[in-house]
Amino acid sequence: MQGPGAPEHGPLVLVGGGEWQSGATFDAALLERAGGEVVVLPTAAAYERPERAVATAESWFASLGGRVRPVMVLTRGDADLPQHAEAVRGASFVYLSGGSPLHLRSVLKDSAVLRALLAAWREGAVVAGSSAGAMVLTDPMVDPRGGAFTVGLGLIRSLAVVPHHVGELTAQLRRTLALSPPGCAIAALGERTALVREPDGTWWHEGLGRVEIFVDGEPAGLEALAGKPVG
Repeated sequence: MQGPGAPEHGPLVLVGGGEWQSGATFDAALLERAGGEVVVLPTAAAYERPERAVATAESWFASLGGRVRPVMVLTRGDADLPQHAEAVRGASFVYLSGGSPLHLRSVLKDSAVLRALLAAWREGAVVAGSSAGAMVLTDPMVDPRGGAFTVGLGLIRSLAVVPHHVGELTAQLRRTLALSPPGCAIAALGERTALVREPDGTWWHEGLGRVEIFVDGEPAGLEALAGKPVG
């Protein structure tokens, strides 16, 4: 964690999927900023062999000279265990895996682990989410069952994420754009691609895939993300 004078919030990293693979070039710099350790929450992968997600993260971050501390928050009960909240609260880098966004949201919402995550982030920790992990960090959140909107965790508001974007306006993305609330930005993110909010409120992106921003159904640039409120 950062000491006195640290920014009010740390970097927020929204990844379009395909996490912890070659091409995710942004991870090395984030790991270095955080001191070499990342806490991994495989919550969204609870029904998809979460131990495999952890193993992938361990191998990837070891190749970057870092280490992974898994926190196995898989159920709602897990999310209120003091030891899990303590591990997240003390982290300098927390990474939420892909999987089911609806399960991830239901497990973390109003939980001790989410409160710990917010506290760590407000004191300068890096918070990253990939695919489902990215989707839930915003509010509103795109409902994966059809592209409409539901409530997210709200680390950043008036922004929603569509992951696994390959540059095409699919039927589901068109529906999302048509239903988006006025002024809400939609970030369509390719795999192994990160959209990053810095502590000073500036945005940048890096990776192998595309990043496209839409507001009111129309293409927009990164400047459309300026001033989005944080939680």
